[in-house]
Formats: sequence, C-alpha cells, structure tokens
Amino acid sequence: MQFSDIDNGKTFDWGNTSKDYAKYRDIYPDEFYQFILDLGLCKDGQMVLDIGTGTGVLPRNMYRHGAKWIGTDISENQIEQAKQLAAENRMDIEFFTCPAETVDYPDETFDVITVCQCIWYLDAKEIAKSFARMLKPGGKLLILYMGWLPYEDPVAGRSEEIILKHNPNWSSYGDTVHPVYVPEELFSTFDKVLQKEFRVDIPFTREGWHGRMRACRGVGAAMNEAQLRAWNEDHMQMLNEIAPETFNVKHYVSVAELQVKK
Repeated sequence: MQFSDIDNGKTFDWGNTSKDYAKYRDIYPDEFYQFILDLGLCKDGQMVLDIGTGTGVLPRNMYRHGAKWIGTDISENQIEQAKQLAAENRMDIEFFTCPAETVDYPDETFDVITVCQCIWYLDAKEIAKSFARMLKPGGKLLILYMGWLPYEDPVAGRSEEIILKHNPNWSSYGDTVHPVYVPEELFSTFDKVLQKEFRVDIPFTREGWHGRMRACRGVGAAMNEAQLRAWNEDHMQMLNEIAPETFNVKHYVSVAELQVKK
C-alpha cells in the first residue's frame, strides 16, 4: 500500500507482519468490546461486515455474542491468519481478501459495518455510497481506533523514538487523545450518532510489547531486513533497560457511530 499523505509516500505491506499481527495485536481490553455491546451492536443475530479485518481480531473476540460476522481485508496473508485462528477456535466466520471499495453485497444485507484501525486507508467517497447501500435502514457504521499515548507513557515514547531512528518516514508518532477520524465524505450518506474517547491501560510483557511494536506499520510492515534487525536490537535493549518484565502502557479508545440517513 502507498499513500502520499502517510509515511511520506513510503510503501508498506501488512502481509509482511501477519504472523506478528496474529500473535501480538489481539490486545483490545474488555472495556473496548463492552462499549460496542452497550451500543446494542455486533450481537444477537445481527449481520456484521468487518472491513480491514486484519487477522480477524474483532470478529473472533465478539463471536460469542451471537452476531454473524464476515471479515474482509486487502492483504491475503492477513486473511490466511484470520481463517486459521477462527478454524482453531471452531468459529463460523467468513473471511475473504478484497479491497474495501469493491466489497459487494446485495442492498440492505448488514445491520452493522465495522471499520477498525483503518478508516484513513479507505476511499471515503467510494465507501460512503456502497456501505450505505449494503446496510439495512437505520444500519450503523462503527469506526474504531485504539492507540498508545507516547507523551504520557515513557515506554511508548521511547518506542516511538526508536522506530523513527530506523524509519524516519513513519508518520504515526505523537498521538494524543482525540476523536477518531471521520471522513467528511461519509456525511453524504450517514449521520453521526455518537463520538467518544476513553482511556485504557493495556498490560504487556517485554516480549508482548516488542511484538506489538514490530507488528506496527512503521516497523514490520515497512522496514527491510537490515532495518528490522537493527530495530529489534535497539528496541529490546531499551525495554531491558527501562521496563519491568510486566507493565501497563497507557492507551485510549476512540469511537464514532454513524447511521444511514433516512
């Protein structure tokens, strides 16, 4: 993938880090999932389409609440991991490889469409029409994001410094608590129902945080082998110096709930 306004136009490929993604990025806390359930979404027989599903973290963790899930992602490697993990847990979830802009189901198929950690990669003009068409009357589009807080958490801050040392093109540093991005084009077919942010502390081991960082866009998805070897050494050395074996990293969750216009 390549975008002129992301990472100075440097290409990245989530497929390069799919194994790390599957192992280390299933980290959303209970509060994250409970917030979705409290909205009355993704449960009790609802049809849900998860766009940019990655390794299927959202469908797999919410499967027990009774929704019927379909997950799509542009990366074949990500979908392979999602299928494998779902099969291991005997979950009946349909996953397939497809760009979000070309996902095509009949009108009024879904109760909910979820977009987690990926809204800025999508062509908002295209999805505004197609998503609204595929949703039932009153259907919901749920935009979800969770990020670490480098100015408040010393481990997260040092991790960002090391990523930038080895990949100065990475542009996702310096996050602060703020509303999740909602493209203006979506308001041609959707109304905003809710927008909310809340803080969470996520527990990690040194290995877990190291793997989480390696599975981010600026590291495993973008670095070449030499860069990745150097990053691995520097980042693990930093963790051994300043982090206990287990620790929390300050994060925040940001959610926008949209509804198809009447």
